[in-house]
Amino acid sequence: MADRIASDHPSVETVRSTCTETATGVKLAVPADDRDAFPVDEVVRVVLDGEELFAHVQRALTGDELSIPGVYETPDAARDPSGATDRLTAWTDDHDVSTGGSVLIDVVEPDFLYGLRAPGETSYYDAREPPSDSLSEIAKDLEDQ
Repeated sequence: MADRIASDHPSVETVRSTCTETATGVKLAVPADDRDAFPVDEVVRVVLDGEELFAHVQRALTGDELSIPGVYETPDAARDPSGATDRLTAWTDDHDVSTGGSVLIDVVEPDFLYGLRAPGETSYYDAREPPSDSLSEIAKDLEDQ
């Protein structure tokens, strides 16, 4: 069984993002100063209220910022969200995060596992190691087929 880790644990880095409105919902804008905490143009695991989902971390259209344009049930949906349900918009509504408000992103396992929470909340995550590079490559190859 994986260890549980709290969002306020010293090993968890927390990044403050900004919730911004888009034509189809919301996205999270990550400041340029914190971009090193995220893999660019990669799909990562994101925990929303204890449920592990997926997000595609993207470069912003301008500047050095990053964005998380949505959170989805599968890695494929995160890469190509057309027709998929974005869980981020409902989560921000449920947690009363308004446009321009903050969302805290906990870096549980860099480049692999992140968690979202509203300011003032504490979350708990199942901490575990990411798959080995060879297993990741096999999985990626299978997804591409």
